[in-house]
Formats: sequence, structure tokens, C-alpha cells
Amino acid sequence: MSASLRIVFMGTPDFAVPSLQALLDGPEEVVAAVCQPDRERGRGKKVSPPPVKVLAERHRIPVLQPESVRTASFLEEMQALAPDLLVVAAYGKILPQRLLDLPRLGAINVHGSLLPKYRGAAPIQWAVINGETETGITIMQMDAGMDTGDILLAVVVPIGRQETAGELFGRLALLGGEVLGNAVARLKEGALAARPQAHDLASHAPMLKKEMGHLDWTLPACRLHDLIRGLAPWPSAYGFIDGKRFRFFSPEVVPVRAGSPPGAICRADGQGLLVATGDDCLLIREIQPEGKKRMDAGSCLRGLRILPNTPIT
Repeated sequence: MSASLRIVFMGTPDFAVPSLQALLDGPEEVVAAVCQPDRERGRGKKVSPPPVKVLAERHRIPVLQPESVRTASFLEEMQALAPDLLVVAAYGKILPQRLLDLPRLGAINVHGSLLPKYRGAAPIQWAVINGETETGITIMQMDAGMDTGDILLAVVVPIGRQETAGELFGRLALLGGEVLGNAVARLKEGALAARPQAHDLASHAPMLKKEMGHLDWTLPACRLHDLIRGLAPWPSAYGFIDGKRFRFFSPEVVPVRAGSPPGAICRADGQGLLVATGDDCLLIREIQPEGKKRMDAGSCLRGLRILPNTPIT
């Protein structure tokens, strides 16, 4: 029986947790976990550990949380761990080549898209925003670029027509762990063949910004439908009704011409808000008034009087 690989895992958020768990459940040895420092989170600004740290400490795995991965001291710590392989999943920073070259098997990454599509920080959200019908998990041999390394393994999954980025995020996180386990086993056996990415087909997935959620109702209903799903649960889509901000969820395209200007509420009832757009209408089934919980439209509208053609700005 071959010796266990010594693996250093690098990851920070929820997406990385199933990948770390897959390694912990497997035959290899996780000698350390590296994640971002504890940060303030939520409205209370409470300092909280990242999910990867919580899981690692539960399994008594040493945790490193450097502010920078480019210092000589961090490189020395990594050298002392003598890893055979570096596994990265949503760590949050680009790694220097000298770190990637340290393990004898190099470094592999669990990425939430079908590379070279959607390189960057938010591949899952942008796939939904852009109306893609499929995406997947790519296991990539890392280099010093932004998701530019050779592809080792890729698995395709469909995107549901009503699926949100949050729902897809959860599915791909679990799939990432499954595919990673397979990839590490095959890499250890020398049974994975790397293939270069087609760089001319690359697209980018930058971090989302809160202002992206302010809806432009002159867009077609199908584009707004994808945007609302892709921004859920964060930063979420929103607009203003009589000066008050409302967040919108669970959209449905209704292929009818409204005869009203884009953004006008054509109907408000238990089914939702039917809103005119640049092409067809959009039915909003769930609403979150400012300062309140997300709820179905019927519950929200019980105490809210909306006249025909009231605009959402």
C-alpha cells in the first residue's frame, strides 16, 4: 500500500467545507488548513472564524491564518509542513508561484465553473446572471494566474430554470468535494492527464457589488429573471416603491405585453407583483420590505396598498 499523501488545504468560506471534509474522509493526511483571518460579520460586527477553520479545528487539524501568503515567514511554515500536494478551494487570494511549486505534486484547485468560462471570484453567480443552462466543477492544476492553469478533471451539471445562485452554490460545493476525492486518488496514481485551457474562450466573473441589485426595468423580463436569481441571496435585487426599498425574489417571466412603462406595477395580489419590463412582464412572488423578513407576496401586500401603474424606481 502506498504512503498517504501529506496535503495542505487552503480554503475559507462555506463552499470549501465539503472539499475539506472529502479529504478528511479519505485515505490521505491533511497536515494543515490555511484560511483567511477571522473577520467581523453580520450586523453585530462580531468577529467570527471562517467555516473552514471551524471544521479543521473540530478535527484537530492545525490552522494557519496569514494576512499575506507572500511573506518569507509563511513560506517557511509551509516548507516545514513538507506537503506532497496543495489543495485550494475558494481561498480568496492569488497564490505566488513559489508556493505552488513547493509540493512535489504541485497545487490543485476546486473551481465552481467549467473553465475557461467564468474565471474569478464569483463564477457561480455570474453563470446564473448570464442565463447559462449548465455549469460544473473543474479541478485545475494551479499556476500563478487567475484560474488559468491546466484542466485535470471537469464535471458538468445543469442549472435549473428557477434555481438561484445560492441553491446552485450549495449543489456545487457538495459536488466539488466528490470530484476532488476522485481527482486526488487519480492524481496519486498518475492517472490524470492535464489539458491546457482555451484561453481565447475565457470569460471573467468579478466579485459582486451591492449596487448591481438596483434593477433597471427597461431590461427584458428574461434578463431581470436571471439577474434576480443570480443575486440571491446576496446582494439581492431591489427597487423602491413610494420611497421605501423592497428586495425581490422568486421571479417568473410572464410573456404578455403590459401596455405600461417599464417598472410600473400592473397588478398586485396574492400571486405577487406583476411588473412591466422592457419586454414582457415579470411576476415577483417573494418580497422583503426594508427592515423586515422575506415573505410571500400575499403576506407582504396585506398591509400595503398599491395603485395600478405605481412605479418601482
